[in-house]
Amino acid sequence: MTAITNIIAIDGPAGAGKSTVARAVADTLGYAFLDTGAMYRAATWWVLQRNVDFEDPEAIEDAVRVLPLEMREEAGRSRVWVGEHEVTDDIRTAAITDTIWRVDEVPGVRRHLVELQRAFGAKQPTVAEGRDMGTVVFPNARCKIYLDADPEVRARRRTDELQARGQEADYETILAAIRERDHRGMTRADSPLRPAPDAVRIDTSGMSLKEAVDAIVREARRTK
Repeated sequence: MTAITNIIAIDGPAGAGKSTVARAVADTLGYAFLDTGAMYRAATWWVLQRNVDFEDPEAIEDAVRVLPLEMREEAGRSRVWVGEHEVTDDIRTAAITDTIWRVDEVPGVRRHLVELQRAFGAKQPTVAEGRDMGTVVFPNARCKIYLDADPEVRARRRTDELQARGQEADYETILAAIRERDHRGMTRADSPLRPAPDAVRIDTSGMSLKEAVDAIVREARRTK
């Protein structure tokens, strides 16, 4: 398999800082930024808006296949649109976070969104972040990163993020949800969360944003 040098695949659990770090890496290298988590969040928002039965995987898949999703770069920020509605902030609520697993565990949903993700990466040099970028979506990417952090650190980051947006957030509740989400993600049959065999593992628990970005940029330049 020929390695792709213009894809940087960044995986890791929720709250490890993937989106923030990946965007900064993309800006540093002049690459496009693909926030796959936002895609799954938008799909979840769409399913909720259409009152789809979460016990019906086929109905969820059918709904997501007609999802009018558009991701735009505006003023240095990724903005997410579903049809005529901008949902950039709507998809970051606790309600979406608590429900997203019921959508992203549907195999047909993942297959459809993987197609969209690969099409995005085929158009331009891309920093792609998610949970299966290096193992499923871009398995032949030359630069693969697995970004991790202690659950307690990730819970604190998420709590601070929500509170900064004026939303209620309880640290212990969020910590329990992160641990449960980690377990589901690592043990599911379809595209489980795990580092690719050739991924470089980076623990951001005690790192600043700049330190994490610099580490990935060094690795990207080394493997180019």
